[in-house]
Parts: sequence; structure tokens; C-alpha cells
Amino acid sequence: MKTLAISLPISNLHLEERKRFSILLTSLTIFMLFACNVTFAQIEVTEEEDKDAYSPVSISAHLKNMHTWHGFVVHPGAVIASSIEYNTRNKKFTFGFWGGASFSTVDVNHIVTGDNESAYYKEVSIYTKYRFSDKFFIEAVSHNNYTGVEERGDKLEYWSFDKTQGYNFVDLNFGYNVTPNTLLYFATILGGGSGDYEVQENGDLENSWTHYFEVNSKVWKNTDSSLSLFAGGAWSFITDKTFYTEGAGNIINVGATYNKQFELLKHNIPVDVTLMWNPEQEKTVIQLDVTLF
Repeated sequence: MKTLAISLPISNLHLEERKRFSILLTSLTIFMLFACNVTFAQIEVTEEEDKDAYSPVSISAHLKNMHTWHGFVVHPGAVIASSIEYNTRNKKFTFGFWGGASFSTVDVNHIVTGDNESAYYKEVSIYTKYRFSDKFFIEAVSHNNYTGVEERGDKLEYWSFDKTQGYNFVDLNFGYNVTPNTLLYFATILGGGSGDYEVQENGDLENSWTHYFEVNSKVWKNTDSSLSLFAGGAWSFITDKTFYTEGAGNIINVGATYNKQFELLKHNIPVDVTLMWNPEQEKTVIQLDVTLF
């Protein structure tokens, strides 16, 4: 096994950046400790069948006509999304990377010249999850959407969590299946970031600590298709705005997802069609998501 050593100029980061970076490292460390405990307890494999069935690393790829997330249209054009992740044998612990890139561009405003520049959507996010049971899980995600950072005249620093740069933030999430078909999902953006703050009268930036809550329920299914309904809202107990809303809270993500399994060359290809409505932004879109593998 190769070991990758990363040397980061932590001392050169601003105080706020160091705090946010420490939050990320702490979250990932906690989950890695869970992984070690679970993994070492299951190192010994006694059956050849188990050796063949278990694969610690998996990959995936999706083709989408657009990319949406929590009521937002992250990118309005076609994207390719992929992931690589590690899972323990009992599937309780996951650690992985998710990335997306677009086939089309969006306009970003250059901070010096004021001109519009074309930028492709680019994101590489880190995530980790621990499943305490079939019903309850906890996860941490470091979102790193650096679309247009260099095009707008900023310096690209992947590990920077400066809230004014507007492309990195960390959230901590909890999920609970109240029934096998109904999931309650609660997410909190930790300590602001990526514009998740409010400017005070004295010019200080106050973090909003945005919360997001969603109910997702599968209301119908048969052998190769299903229909799910969802509704989500965001709020902050601290500031008068959130990462998702202009006010202190609102319903921002309402819709339905229809999933169907298509057979192609003896392989099942899952296809999701999601109808999403954001009442606050008065925006309605349909997202097509084809799982390639």
C-alpha cells in the first residue's frame, strides 16, 4: 500500500481558515477511527467465497443533463459525474471522492476587468459516512466547487476555506429511515463558508450555520421502477439569511423522482428523472440522471 504525504502551509492560513480546516480534519479523523476499528475486526477471512465477493474500492459514473442539489441548479448544462470510494466489508463505513465536470460553460464576472469570462463547471468533493444501523447514519462532506475561480481572477487554493472566496464549505449530516421507504435527512453547514455569512453593520462577517431538513419517501414501486416524493427547507437560528435563502428560512426543494431500470446488453442501467421546484426562487427544472456504472 502506498502512503501519500501531504504538506500543507497551515501557518500561512488566516485564523478563520485554520478553524474551518481543523473542523474538516477532525471530522475525517473521527470517521477514520471508526473505519480502523471496524476493518481490523474483520481482517481474517475464512471462506474463499467471501474473498471473491468483497471489493473494498468501488467506482461510479453518471451522465446528467444538469446538476441540482438541495433546491439549487448547480450547473444548468450537461455534466459527467464520477466517484471513487472505500467501503468496509460490513458496509458500515465509507470514505470517498466525488467529482463533476461540465460539457458547457457559464459566465463569471472578472473581479478586475468586470468582463464576463466562460468557465466550465468543476468540482471535487470529499465525503465520509458511518452507518450505525440500517436506519441511522452520519456523514461529513467537504464541498469543493471551484467553477470559475481562476476565470474570475482569484487564486485557486483547493484547501482554502476562506468564506469570501465562495467555493469551499463543510457540512455534517444525519439520516434516519423512519420506515424502509421514508428518510429524514438533516444537514448543517459548519461555521459558514462559500457565502454562508451575513455582513454586520461594523463590517464583520457573521457565520449563519445553515440547517437543511428534507423528507424523502418512496410512495410506489414495482419490479423495475419506483416513484419518490421529497420536500426540503433551510433556516438559520443565528442570521437573517442562509446559504440557500434570502431570509432566515424557507421551503426550497419540492418534487418527485421517478426511477426505472433499463436493460442494455444484459446490464441494468438505472435512470432517474427528477422534477424539482424551488418556491423561493420560483424555479422549476427536470433533471435526467443516467447511471453508466
